[in-house]
Amino acid sequence: MDPMLLIVLLFIAIGAGVIGALFGLGGGIVFVPVLTILFGLDATTAAAASLVGIVATSTGSATGYVKKGLTNIRLGMLMEITTTIGAIAGAMIAVYLANWVLLVIFSIVMLYSGFKMAMSPERTVTPTSEEMDSPMTFSYPADDGTTGRYTVQNNRRGMVLCTVAGAVSSMTGVGGGSIKVPLMNIYMHIPIKVASATSSYMIGITAFSGAFIYFIEGAIALDVAAAVAVGAYVGAMIGTRISEKVNAKALKRYMSVVFFAIAVIMILKAGGYM
Repeated sequence: MDPMLLIVLLFIAIGAGVIGALFGLGGGIVFVPVLTILFGLDATTAAAASLVGIVATSTGSATGYVKKGLTNIRLGMLMEITTTIGAIAGAMIAVYLANWVLLVIFSIVMLYSGFKMAMSPERTVTPTSEEMDSPMTFSYPADDGTTGRYTVQNNRRGMVLCTVAGAVSSMTGVGGGSIKVPLMNIYMHIPIKVASATSSYMIGITAFSGAFIYFIEGAIALDVAAAVAVGAYVGAMIGTRISEKVNAKALKRYMSVVFFAIAVIMILKAGGYM
């Protein structure tokens, strides 16, 4: 790719890293449309480069969130078992699918996630006295400066659904956060900021699994991936700082708007209108 275009891509990747770290999405919702629409890459190559960027975003944001106590490491590693299995399977399938199929899958995921985030109120399950010592009861720093507590619900079914998130991650390059954040927040009743931080921690592992398969298949454009990775890392560190100033309700609203906008763009792309 032309050096000037790589510089432009680098700055775009910084913005994507900010969005990815802030919402726990990894930046894939920006990388894929930008690489396919603005830079003319096919969907498979875009997904492969996006996964590299997601690894960089996760690396840049995870440390900050862990230090703040927002990341649920125990839950993240538990869910990552099935997510990684799905990621490997998705990457193997993606290289045989037509571009428009990947774009449609991407759009459907965005529409579903956006709808769920917009319409489903956050409901954190406060632990009972009997659940205070449960291994699935955790604490986190709330927006008002106090220490909140929550008990994770629907653990087993959540892990099963993470297999789907992993597959979609590799097939579309979105990192799986667009499924995992709504899943954890709405279905497993985890506070939105904890869900976003935990997703940021998880997506690096998921994306690496998918990126490795793409590398073996020769689908990664190294110059594009390098520009995306550097920009995403810088943006992720900025995004973790911004998250401190955004409250939970606003975060959900902003996230749903982003999902809907990207879904419309990719549907137009799949139909040949962009």
